[in-house]
Amino acid sequence: MPVAPPHVELVLPCRDEAAALPALLASVPDEWGVIVVDNGSVDATARIARAAGARVVSEPRPGYGAAVHAGVAAGRAPVMVVCDGDGSIDPAQLVSLVQPVLDGRADLVCGRRVVAEQGAWSWHSRWGNRLLAAVIGIGAGQRLHDIAPVRVARPAQLLALGIVDRRFGYPLETLVLAARAGWRITELPVPYRRRRGGRSKVTGSIRGTTRALYDFAAVLIRLGLPTRRPEPSGGTTTEATR
Repeated sequence: MPVAPPHVELVLPCRDEAAALPALLASVPDEWGVIVVDNGSVDATARIARAAGARVVSEPRPGYGAAVHAGVAAGRAPVMVVCDGDGSIDPAQLVSLVQPVLDGRADLVCGRRVVAEQGAWSWHSRWGNRLLAAVIGIGAGQRLHDIAPVRVARPAQLLALGIVDRRFGYPLETLVLAARAGWRITELPVPYRRRRGGRSKVTGSIRGTTRALYDFAAVLIRLGLPTRRPEPSGGTTTEATR
């Protein structure tokens, strides 16, 4: 008898996250499906994911955006959660972020990182992120605090946005295009801890942060300063939790 697809799928873009995956996957809500996107790992990422019951999608093209896009395109559930695969965010604490999308109260729910463990977020990454979030927030007509390391949306809508960045600029382009499309965007806090094993490709060094900022700048140059699309009469409003 065929098994009905889950209502929610968690997409985890991963490159060499074998150390983090066992605890991370054990914390995923039982009713969620899991897609682990193996982005060129040379460790046991794919083997551990399959052993834990996750669906593994291979994306050989390097880049955070490439991995996320592959996971979104492979989705079968009506609602998708995108989260880092390094164990810095506990999937069990993301259930509240899903409900506004399931209920039709929001089109995009973003996780705002709240440091819950010393050393979780380097100063250079935090300040660069804060600056960019402020720029996007001005264009979106709301106050944003984070460039969405956790995003909840319907995959069909995400794909329809036409996001083209395949590197670290992917989350930023998501926010810009969603704001321009008049999406109702909600931001909710999520506890943020140190990654579980290995070193971050972004926050682990000034070089990594600089590379991410370069990708962000490339997105803003290509798209221009984000501006919110005029709201249709009697239509949607943009929401944010402050």
